This record gives sequence, C-alpha cells and structure tokens, in this order.
Amino acid sequence: MTATLAPPVRIRNADVGALGLLAVATGALESVVTPTLPLLQRELDMSPAEGALLSVVLLITGALVTPVAGRLGDRYGGKRVLIRLMTVVCAGGLVSALAPNLPVLLLGQVLQGAMVGALPLSFILVREHLPAGASKVAIGVVSGLFVGGGMAGTLSAGPVAEGLSRHWMFALPTIAVIGATMLVNRLMPHDPPGRSDDAGVDWPGLVLLSGTLATLMIVLALATDIGSQPLVLGVLIVVLAAFATGWTAVERRAASPMVDLRMLARPAVWKSCVLTFVICLGTSVAVYLVPQLFAVPADQYGFGAGATEIGFFLLPGAVAASLAGPISGIGARRLGPRAVVTAGIVIMVAALTGLATLHTEVWHLVIGKMLIALANGLCVTAMVTSTATSVDRSDTGIATSLVLVTRVLGYAVGAQVSGALLTAGTPSGSDVPAESAFVTGFVIAGAVTALSLLVARTMSKGVNE
Repeated sequence: MTATLAPPVRIRNADVGALGLLAVATGALESVVTPTLPLLQRELDMSPAEGALLSVVLLITGALVTPVAGRLGDRYGGKRVLIRLMTVVCAGGLVSALAPNLPVLLLGQVLQGAMVGALPLSFILVREHLPAGASKVAIGVVSGLFVGGGMAGTLSAGPVAEGLSRHWMFALPTIAVIGATMLVNRLMPHDPPGRSDDAGVDWPGLVLLSGTLATLMIVLALATDIGSQPLVLGVLIVVLAAFATGWTAVERRAASPMVDLRMLARPAVWKSCVLTFVICLGTSVAVYLVPQLFAVPADQYGFGAGATEIGFFLLPGAVAASLAGPISGIGARRLGPRAVVTAGIVIMVAALTGLATLHTEVWHLVIGKMLIALANGLCVTAMVTSTATSVDRSDTGIATSLVLVTRVLGYAVGAQVSGALLTAGTPSGSDVPAESAFVTGFVIAGAVTALSLLVARTMSKGVNE
C-alpha cells in the first residue's frame, strides 16, 4: 500500500518576509567591493591586476555555486541546503571583515560567493509552500529585495569604509546575514527532498564547469591589457575552449549532470537565459559608466562628484530597483511575462539612448540610471518567474540557476567592456576618458538591448500559466 504524502505546509507573510530580509542582507554583502575598490587597492597595496581579480572572484564562485546549490536544493530540500550554504557565506563575510591582507580577503570573497545560490533555493521554498499565483508575487518580492539590498550595499559601503573602516563594511552586512539566516531557520518549514536518485554529485562536471568559468572571468578581467600579449590571449582561448568542450561532453553523458543541458534546450529556459544575459549586460554598462561620469571633473564635461554625492545621486535608482521586483511579479501574474519583459526592454533602450544624447545635467543621469534600474528589475524578475513556473517543481532550482548564472556573466561582460572602452578612450598622459567613450558605451548597450526584442517577441504570453 502506497503512503500518501502530506500536503506542504503553507507559509505566512512573515516567512516570505524572512526570505526577503535574507535577500536584502546577501545583496548588500555582495555589492560592497565594487564601489570601494580604489580604497581597497590603496589600503592593501594592490596592483590593478590584483584589483581586477578581487572584483571578479565573487562572481566566479557565485556562477559556479549557483547551479550546484539549485541542483542540491532540488534533490535534498531547499531549506536544508540554504541554511548550510548561508553558514559558508557568514564564514566568508567574517573572514573578509578580519582580513589583514589580499590573500585572506580573496579567501573571504570566494566563500562569500556562495551567497548567489541563495536565490534559487528561496524559489524552491516559495514554490513548495505557496500556490502558483502567490508564488509568482513572492518570487518577485524576494528578487526585488535582493536587487534593493545590492543597491543599499553600493550606497553605504563607501561611507562606512571611510567613516569606520574597510573591516566594518564587510562586518555589518555579515551580521545582518547571520540574523536573517537564523530567522529563516526558525520560521520556514522544511520542504521534502524532490529527488530520490542516488547518482550523487557530478564532480567531473563541477570541476570542468569551474575551470570554464574561471578561465572566462580571467579573460574578461585582463581584457584591457591582453591586447599587447597575443600569445597569452591565444593560450587562454585554447584553455577556455578545452574546458568548455570537456564540460559539455561530460554533462551530456552524465547519469545525473550538475547542469542538465537538456533543460537549457527548452525554449522557455534558453530564451530566458539569452534575454537575461543581454539585459544585464546593458544594465552593467550603465552601472559602471554613470558613477564614472559623475566623478569626471567639473571643469571638463562631468560634475566632480565625491563618493557621498554619487551615493545620493544613485538613491532613486536603488528605490526603483527595490520596487521593480514586486511590480514585475504582479505584472507577470496579470499580463504574462512577455508583456513585462517587452516593457522593460523598451524602457531600458530609451534610457540608454537618452544617456548617450543627454548627459550634461545631473538630473539627466539620475533619471536615466533610475529607469535602467527599474527596467532591469522588471525584466530579470519576469525571466526568473517565467522560468521557475514553466518547469516541474523538482527542476525549479536548476532552471532558475541557469538564468541567474547568465545574470552574473552578463554583468561581468558588460563591466569589462565598459572598462575597456574607457581605457581605450583615455588620451595619453591623461586620467580622464574622452566624452565620446561614454557615448559609445551607452550606444552599444542600447543597440544590443534593442536586439533582445527579437527574442522577447517569441516568448509565450504566459498569462495564467
């Protein structure tokens, strides 16, 4: 006689709120390095190459851990894996806070990178314990709060590091992560394991994926200097191709692959991945270029803004980013994800085009950055929601992980392209890029983002799905 499984326990608003608090805290901890990189380079006596490595090491770990976390969450239960993952993150935050030198700080960032896997695990919990309609809104809330937390970290890291120390800019969000993790552990009911196979972890695939991502990130981090060393570039490309080919071959033959490439072949999943990559690439161009433009001396074509002023100017974007997730969740539920994504793309293209043509007043940049943050939140949340609700419940973690990996890669590629444009556009003997370098960056980002409409129009409307 077959035992009847008990229905999942319905969670309350307080439980979703605990996941939201965790998203805010992890988003803040994730974002503190980028705005304070010059300060860290100065205090730790880092070379530009070492600074580039520090800025991408968390992305490397996050892109690797995300599909692993989603896979394990699908197999063993979201809450069980989430709590263990956040224990690693908390340890990494403490190591970063106490780091006396660069090697120890790099270790802390590697451990912190595990935080990126928290989102797909949160989505597993939400889908397990809420009906379909309510889960879309909850996913939107959690995603939006993660984005808002990232913006809050970006705004607060500089003042905390300058007013207290670089140690506290890691310690404060880590304390928040510890508190939120304890709250989730106390409030969130356990979800049953979604898989019963005994294939274990796909270690060969995991190692090859890590090599692929690490090599890709090294190529991107060294992009601005690697042109003078074509032999190094050639070697890295060969290594990258070898890793990628080996990983693809292993995953196609694995009985229980860590990243199921067959899932990536599903139209709903690959379209979400392509759109997420392009949209995040466009967003990261603005995230990188707008603060740089604020800081250009006022006697040239910029505004000579300091860290505090830049943080104030970016505040409307932080608000828009935090609101975009819930708005997108509600919009996807009522109108379908295709309508939300299309609207977001149109808004982003208009904002990037506007920044390319109008950037002579502070309010031009403030409004442009705010619209881009809103558009990014609308699109990415709708992509995650569409993907999470288009696959079986047992595949929620790994499917959304694929989208989140492309999010990380999109941001990394966009930032490196922007840095290369500014480097190429800086006249010899000057440390201020030509204005045309900023215009070129905004135009390229706008054009690439506009092309994503070709993919968005093929999406399913998804209303009431």
